[in-house]
Amino acid sequence: MEAPQRKQSVPHYLIAQSELPDEREARRARAGKSSGETYAATLRQMQPGIAVDIVSPADDDDRMPVERLAGYDAVFLTGSPMHVYDDTPEVRRQLAFMRDVFAAGVPSFGSCAGLQIAVAAAGGQVRKMPERMEAMIARRISATDDGRAHPLLAGRPPSWDAPAIHGDEVLALPPGATLLASNAVTRVQAAEIRFDRGVFWGVQYHPELALREIALAIAAQAGDLVEAGLAEHEDEVQARVAVLDALHDSPDSRALRWRLGVDGEFAEERLRRREIANFLAHLPDLRNR
Repeated sequence: MEAPQRKQSVPHYLIAQSELPDEREARRARAGKSSGETYAATLRQMQPGIAVDIVSPADDDDRMPVERLAGYDAVFLTGSPMHVYDDTPEVRRQLAFMRDVFAAGVPSFGSCAGLQIAVAAAGGQVRKMPERMEAMIARRISATDDGRAHPLLAGRPPSWDAPAIHGDEVLALPPGATLLASNAVTRVQAAEIRFDRGVFWGVQYHPELALREIALAIAAQAGDLVEAGLAEHEDEVQARVAVLDALHDSPDSRALRWRLGVDGEFAEERLRRREIANFLAHLPDLRNR
């Protein structure tokens, strides 16, 4: 992989996936793509013609030099099953990579575990959720006072729903971070982190995912959702998965939206991806801050 050139006209992005090899293969078998490949597909849909590289920093100790990281226009961190509070070689490598991203001064964006990795790398805390998971739909996310004025959430209504599936959450943001959005289940739903020379925008939910990908993830964790008390039996989970999958094919269906209790912010791809679009639109400002 050659180092990108900063003076190019085509944006060049780096996607860091923290799934381990067996987890990537399991996701490919289930959804057709690893988390990094999903991010790449989303970014290419939003900005045709871009250049994208995918790395897996948790896999080995072959760290990318900071100078090479600085050549990218942005870094994206994906979701994954990684628990960043586990003291394992894989977690340590992933956190070291994120600290290098901050040191390089390249703007970064992350969702779900991507947010948690940035938080932990900058000195914050992540924990297993003490009561239950947040799965399929993160309900009634609301911007904080800081969030209402922040460009990451530009265009969002006062309250919105988003695709989500996570059993870990941010307990404490690091110094230099700003809480941008919360809901009743998870206090940190969106945040900005400024650390070293870098700035990170992130969300706990999944603006990059298609609804079918969320449906497949929920179906694969049906037993966990029953154990967490979110459903009484797996058939109940599968019934909701079927509605979500149908909404993927018919996002304008009033009947399907009503059955899930969602609106266009959740159902429509363009609106669901709003945070990524806002990040991409503000990259020049973030790079030159």
